[in-house]
Amino acid sequence: MQTIIVVEDDRHINEVVTEYLKEAGYTVISTDSGKAAQDMLEKSIEADLFILDIMLPGVTGLALLKNIREHERYDEVPVIMLTAVVDEYTQLLSFEELADDYVIKPFSPKVLVKRVQTLLRRKAHISPATNTGVYIDTDSYLAYESGTPVKLTLREFELLKILMQNPGLVFTRQQLLDAVWGYDYFGDERVVDVHIKNLRKKFSGQVIATVKGVGYRLDVESSN
Repeated sequence: MQTIIVVEDDRHINEVVTEYLKEAGYTVISTDSGKAAQDMLEKSIEADLFILDIMLPGVTGLALLKNIREHERYDEVPVIMLTAVVDEYTQLLSFEELADDYVIKPFSPKVLVKRVQTLLRRKAHISPATNTGVYIDTDSYLAYESGTPVKLTLREFELLKILMQNPGLVFTRQQLLDAVWGYDYFGDERVVDVHIKNLRKKFSGQVIATVKGVGYRLDVESSN
């Protein structure tokens, strides 16, 4: 489940946005304080998208946006500015600081959810594997390493996708079998080892790490 951080000091708006996003199936972490949001950034709290008000107590939304884009963990995470500030300068400044969208109050919560879904769907098309230089396009089922296409079989692609969508999480062979081959597969679970071995051969760096006695995970420490 994807996580959205909402930073909005108007209690009613915060509650409405949070409720609509939860109904759409998202995990929501909300705060009314820019300083509290800054603390979340410093703790590297899991986030797939940010919704930021601009006029916040403590730390402004624009300052948070700047910090997000300078943060190694969040520099590619979509950010929506949700604000009553309508002047052209502030809008242009937000986009110069790499905001992905700018929504002016009053707004439709339903339309805001659609904007969130669109941004997250677009982001999911290209999934970065931390600093390995590897990413995948889930629409075309293509994998790339440092911009160069890497030819994978369907099973290899599905294995890589599962690991990349859950960086740092360890999967057992059985969990990978269930996710990629299906729950009705009754063959030898060592087939996972064979596919992982072949998958590793297709990349110059180490993309998949073995956790002895457990299974496999994305190698979030690797670097080409």
